[in-house]
Amino acid sequence: MSSPGTATAVERRTQPAAPAILRAVNLRRTYADGQVTALNDVSLEVHPGEYVAIMGRSGSGKSTLLNLLGALDRPDQGEIYFEGEALSKQRNLDSFRAQRIGFVFQSFYLLPTLTAIENVQIPMFEGPLNPTQRADRARELLKIVNLEHRLNHLPMELSVGERQRVAIARALANEPAMLLADEPTGNLDSTNEAEVLDLFDRLHRERNMTLVVITHSQDVADRAERTVHLRDGRIVADVVAHHTPNSSRS
Repeated sequence: MSSPGTATAVERRTQPAAPAILRAVNLRRTYADGQVTALNDVSLEVHPGEYVAIMGRSGSGKSTLLNLLGALDRPDQGEIYFEGEALSKQRNLDSFRAQRIGFVFQSFYLLPTLTAIENVQIPMFEGPLNPTQRADRARELLKIVNLEHRLNHLPMELSVGERQRVAIARALANEPAMLLADEPTGNLDSTNEAEVLDLFDRLHRERNMTLVVITHSQDVADRAERTVHLRDGRIVADVVAHHTPNSSRS
């Protein structure tokens, strides 16, 4: 197996038998009137229950790929299929994202004037739950991320690690089919990073959550069961971990 630094072709891997939850086909995305190519002919499949890390240096196309996979942006060329349906055919991408995909970002994006339990309820406002049901659901999610004792605290009263865990609870609000995380530990120290990654491990193991994590950190990628390496807008390696993720973690 060639290393990520020397690979020149995508390494072959055995695909799971289950149909892909997410399939990207020949994606191309350019900026500055076509002068800058962020992604060039990228194809990728993610299967239900997979935990995938996407790695690469700054400028390799990682965040551009996440934006396309999460329907935050559209490719100039190619197509993305989510649960078999082309995203280009979706009439309301805002509603699709809110219901089917959970997002976790490096900067948390919590509303500063709302408490933890109120922040978690935000994605539920256009759903079928009444206010009592929304509050009960948010309380349940904050318990999952071990913050049931911080329900009524504002973001400024929480540590950075606690803020990220609130953001993860919010991402789970509508029971998404997949969680996309963009550098989710980039603002955290090693202790808080471990707590967040342990939480991802638990969601993957106990809830069979499909996780796609964008990262430049090998420590973060080591938690995943599969790592996709990007360089200059192309996939140069797609490999399954030699270890069994979560096997040594509680």
